[in-house]
Amino acid sequence: MYSTKIEGKIIEFGTSGLLYRSNKLMYDRSTDSLWQQFRGEPVVGRLAESGLKLEVLPVVVTTWGQWAADHPDTTVLDINTGVYPESLYSPEDDPRSVYHAYRAQSDTMFSVWQRSGALPVKAQVLGLELGGETKAYPLEFLRDRPVLNDVLGGQTVVVVTVEGGLGSRAYARNNHRFVEARVGEDDSLVLVDNNGGTWRLEEDALVSLMDQDQRLPRLPSRVAYWFGWYAFNPGTEVFSPE
Repeated sequence: MYSTKIEGKIIEFGTSGLLYRSNKLMYDRSTDSLWQQFRGEPVVGRLAESGLKLEVLPVVVTTWGQWAADHPDTTVLDINTGVYPESLYSPEDDPRSVYHAYRAQSDTMFSVWQRSGALPVKAQVLGLELGGETKAYPLEFLRDRPVLNDVLGGQTVVVVTVEGGLGSRAYARNNHRFVEARVGEDDSLVLVDNNGGTWRLEEDALVSLMDQDQRLPRLPSRVAYWFGWYAFNPGTEVFSPE
């Protein structure tokens, strides 16, 4: 997910119908320039090589039940958009959903020349980019590890995964090392560091329960198929406990 504010102006985007490395190319309706969806950069048209780059916004892949429990005052986009029929917005596990067959396939619909056999083609990963380095964290691995301390690009990070393997998020951890995740008194998720300090998980930061001014910011990340992450980050590491 990206912010569409560019140099103080809100820009509207559309789907071009074109792909690059089996990844969508968007276009902006102001200049008709094509933008790489994966990196948020213009690649063809008036804005190509302009140095513009869309700001990445925090996003999490989860279930409606989990999201509503954590954010009871949330608003919902009505599937009666007037653009497409409601039937096109079926849940991903519904055989009637648009890309159900594609998601069930082990390979891509179109060829992607730059690949790696380090993971299955469509393994889902949480991708991080820090200090000029990139790393992929397989979601299958994270499902059994609610708290994962790591270092990337010279920065200490913690990857937090909600019970059930939903909603993996990455945060800066500075000099802290987290050892446990548990449910707090208000049913929020709380992380415990190695000094016994407790931190509430919020969407934009980990907040110390002992000092509300202490905040560990959330880091930009994305959930992607392995083939997509690797195609745009061929020098990436793959996290391994070893």
